[in-house]
Amino acid sequence: MIRSLYNIVFICLSFCAGLFGRIYRNRLWVFLLVAPATLLAASPPSTTPRFHVLALYEAGGHHVDYSRQARIWLDQLAADSNFAIDYIQNTDTIDEEYLKGYQLFIQLDFPPYAWKEKAMNAFRQYIEEGRGGWIGFHHATLLGEFDGYPMWQWFSQFMGGIRYKDYIASFVQGEVKVEDRRHPVMKGVPDSFLIKKEEWYTYDKSPRPYVHVLASVDESSYRPNTAIRMGDHPVIWTNERMKARNVYIFMGHSPELFDNPSYKKIFTNAIFWAAATPN
Repeated sequence: MIRSLYNIVFICLSFCAGLFGRIYRNRLWVFLLVAPATLLAASPPSTTPRFHVLALYEAGGHHVDYSRQARIWLDQLAADSNFAIDYIQNTDTIDEEYLKGYQLFIQLDFPPYAWKEKAMNAFRQYIEEGRGGWIGFHHATLLGEFDGYPMWQWFSQFMGGIRYKDYIASFVQGEVKVEDRRHPVMKGVPDSFLIKKEEWYTYDKSPRPYVHVLASVDESSYRPNTAIRMGDHPVIWTNERMKARNVYIFMGHSPELFDNPSYKKIFTNAIFWAAATPN
């Protein structure tokens, strides 16, 4: 559009220069030198989003404060980084066609049960066929029989064949240690960082044999001390058996996590890594 306008003005001024002589020719050359920069500076920036994100989060319960703060942070990141994000609070609308509009699915503290069957099938296809990326948080590994729903066996395998066992109801702080500094999700993250308040889930076994562990919590660092432990305790991992880029990040209960620079760095890295199309 700008080029077309420029060409029209050039023709008009050339015509005037031919009629009125040197003065108009000189003005024409000045215009030709100045106009491109002026027109480009006046043109609006691109508003096409780099990618589209779907965030599924709980409407209430214990994690509502975390989800509320996460939305504020995500909206700001989306505005600053030029990606689009939509939020839903149940799986009623999810099917194969619906997920085609998103390059990244964030399971923001939403459990792996009470999903509509069509949503379960569409999500499985999305992950297994690499139709988009996935980031899961905290409640995404609440795997078992809850609220009358059976355990989603496929999701358990996706998370490393685990089953939820227990949690630290009193909350403790713990030191997270990075295990794979070369992974893009851990870029710029210190070797270890402190999570001041978390209810650290335990599982019936470590997912390590079936997933690639990026970070684990040092249970000896728990303060105050607690007997609720599982030994080898991964807290960030990716299942490389799936075509989709995916990462699970356990920490996701307290809104105070968004005051933690290391946590925000991991979240940010995960978004841009998982949303990218694998080579």
